[in-house]
Amino acid sequence: MAKLYSKKSIEINDLKPKEETVDFLLKYSKALSVISYNKLKFEALLN
Repeated sequence: MAKLYSKKSIEINDLKPKEETVDFLLKYSKALSVISYNKLKFEALLN
């Protein structure tokens, strides 16, 4: 079995996204529309 080692441990509390990233994700989620039709799902970006 392979052993996994990391040189640097990442503290989860230190992860802070850039404001640009948060804005992009919010705009994307607002523009995304999921349409269900006969057990099928279609994703559409409303621009």
